[in-house]
Amino acid sequence: MKYHLITLGCQMNIADSERVSAVLESMGYERTEKEEEANLLGMLACSVRQKPIDKVYNQIARWNRWKSRRNLITFISGCILPADKEKFLKQFDIIFAMSELSQLPDMIRNYGVVNEASVRPPEPLMPKNKNILGLWGIKPKYHSSFEAFVPIQNGCDKFCTFCAVPYTRGREVSRPSEEILEEITQLVDKGYKSITLLGQNVNSYGLDKKGAEISFAQLLQEIGELGNRSGKEFWVYFTSPHPHDMTREVIEVIAQYPCLAKQIHLPMQSGDEKVLIKMNRRHTMEKYRQIVKDIRELLPTATLFTDIIVGFTGEDENAFQNTLLAVEEFKFNMAFIAMYSPRPGAASYRWDDEIPLEVKKERHHRLSEAMKQHTRQYNESLVGKTLRVLVTGRDRKTGFSNGLTEGKITVRLDRYLPQLNGQMVDVKITSAADMSLSGELKENPVTTDYYPA
Repeated sequence: MKYHLITLGCQMNIADSERVSAVLESMGYERTEKEEEANLLGMLACSVRQKPIDKVYNQIARWNRWKSRRNLITFISGCILPADKEKFLKQFDIIFAMSELSQLPDMIRNYGVVNEASVRPPEPLMPKNKNILGLWGIKPKYHSSFEAFVPIQNGCDKFCTFCAVPYTRGREVSRPSEEILEEITQLVDKGYKSITLLGQNVNSYGLDKKGAEISFAQLLQEIGELGNRSGKEFWVYFTSPHPHDMTREVIEVIAQYPCLAKQIHLPMQSGDEKVLIKMNRRHTMEKYRQIVKDIRELLPTATLFTDIIVGFTGEDENAFQNTLLAVEEFKFNMAFIAMYSPRPGAASYRWDDEIPLEVKKERHHRLSEAMKQHTRQYNESLVGKTLRVLVTGRDRKTGFSNGLTEGKITVRLDRYLPQLNGQMVDVKITSAADMSLSGELKENPVTTDYYPA
């Protein structure tokens, strides 16, 4: 028996997919990358944006056509809005929430035609998601031997008007810190080099269990101490923090420990105060500015990533200019720029999507061009320096490897040596492009044999 699993959307879905794989393989299924070979076909979807949902419909239409030729079972889970779930009932054989993952084997064994009797009673609009604790208890089947994603929290209480996450994943629930630290300890012992803590708002970790759980800063400190005791080299990242809950204490802790990566992803979404209010972001530009000031002061080598939405309802040209000015001021190393699209379930879905698509595309282009100026300038400042780089695999260009700096800047290495995949090496940076670097592998006494003369 073979299964094929497609993961769409956020990194949280990647972490969830590793637990789905663990459950399926405990049943005797073997994973295949060729969907034509699979008896069981599944997807983890994301209703937060329309594009991943469009991919779901295209894929399931194809799979359902195959059913006329062979026996197949299809399933879907992930971040799914109630409206999308209702439509998927007619398309997929099995639909389940991630909090029901432990029941998936029974669903597969008892598989039958989906009908009204098989549909569970509707869940509350805002479930507390207590059953998510059971999901975290499932040991994941990691997709990589050197990079891992560790969920620390599920759900969100912020209710940004453009976002559907509170309606797909429910309210905030923090994973027990003992479980998190145990999983990270096991990963470090196995030699993992890159570990990312996942949550919709990692900064609010523990706030749903006041007095019974440590804070996010304290969790990072525990991880930092773990890293010091291990004597091993690895980098720990986290995503995504919310500026409303970001504290100077978190930045101070990161500055203390080598294993806490000097890279911060801080979603801004807009540089205009009125748009931020309409987005219900709960932070001002002055608050955001102070956080960046603290980062520059305490983490002078850190790279700064962000998320920005262009074309949100109410964003006139003046508001967009304020975002351009913010990009100029903060000089981000990376910005994930999205054109606004209304999502059913989010509050802004009720509003007119008044910005024409052509205007959104034009603003996306202008913002991307502005970003390139700052990223190119920063990257050029690294030429001639020697950096630690995590080798991640083969580059698209034959004969080269790819890697990432601690700040998550992509580096093309001057040769391809598969034995270095998943290892940290010293690289002398020789040239810079808008969004990447190139460099030469330096001799390392531990791995000198890997570097032919």
